[in-house]
Amino acid sequence: MASYSSSSDQKSDTLEAGNVEDCKVHVFKSSSELLEKLQEKWSKVEKQPYPAMYSSTYGGIILDPALMVIPIDDHMVHRGHGVFDTAIILNGFIYELDVHLNRFLRSASKAKISSPFPRSTLRSILVQLAATSQIKKGTLRYWLSAGPGNFLLTPAESSTPAFYAVVIDENFSQCKEGVKVITSTIPMKTPEFATMKNVNYLPNVLSKLEAEEKGAFASIWVDEEGYIAEGPNVNVAFITHDKELVVPFFDKILSGCTVLRLLELAPKLVEQGRLKGVKTTNLTVEEAKSSAEMMFVGSTLPVLPIIEWDEQPIGDGKVGELTMALSDLVWEDMVAGPTGTQRIAVPYI
Repeated sequence: MASYSSSSDQKSDTLEAGNVEDCKVHVFKSSSELLEKLQEKWSKVEKQPYPAMYSSTYGGIILDPALMVIPIDDHMVHRGHGVFDTAIILNGFIYELDVHLNRFLRSASKAKISSPFPRSTLRSILVQLAATSQIKKGTLRYWLSAGPGNFLLTPAESSTPAFYAVVIDENFSQCKEGVKVITSTIPMKTPEFATMKNVNYLPNVLSKLEAEEKGAFASIWVDEEGYIAEGPNVNVAFITHDKELVVPFFDKILSGCTVLRLLELAPKLVEQGRLKGVKTTNLTVEEAKSSAEMMFVGSTLPVLPIIEWDEQPIGDGKVGELTMALSDLVWEDMVAGPTGTQRIAVPYI
């Protein structure tokens, strides 16, 4: 079939061809030349944000940020076949590492990714990585991938799953200011994928961007039945006018480690008579928006007050007293909780 090209199309083609002529792509003729280029980039950074990384493909801990890379044919890169998790380093202790590591391995099992090491070895690597980094406050992020080997949908039979981890020098503090949220129009993940902490976070990213474009901090997902689900990378919780702490069921969303810990700590406020009860249940949008207080719950927050949803105030539109009381409980647990269980001392070298 004959095709028609307008003069503007032809002009565009000519300009594009001209651009190709003008663009001379550099070819790195040696690994030392490439490394020098990468190190030049990092030499301009005032403070190194990633003091240490572990890679099972390298077989050790990397301190040079120029070498903190993963293979392009890793299936986590080109197929999204990978899972991850995060733990907090605060005051020289790793918070809830074992809880996060257990969820990490459950996610890997659901994603059909086997670990190259037993659980005890993974744990030891993460603790040693934290110690090597010398970071007293930051995040410890880690991934299990189906591994490098080819560009097909499934990994090659000879492929070995890969384990990566990095320590991020990150400052965070207890959140005390309220934020605004919106209802997300981005479809949420199906339960099978939402309950697994996998690297396919495009819906989460788009949901967060949608909120930011509308002047909000983040968004809230509502499931197909009209019940409250979660935020883009955080759980959500509510205080009713009867002073009950209510958290949505975890059957269709990720069971956040921090919100599970919150549910364990909250009965202290019940004992004090400040809360009347703690429960998980389904909430409709109407019930949620009419709550007295609302909050996000996540690792680095740990509790973030929400004061407005879809331009409608939550409660009196101010940071809630019980929200901050719950925040204090979790923050105190992060700072001075039981050692050996909740907090693991990092054996700095």
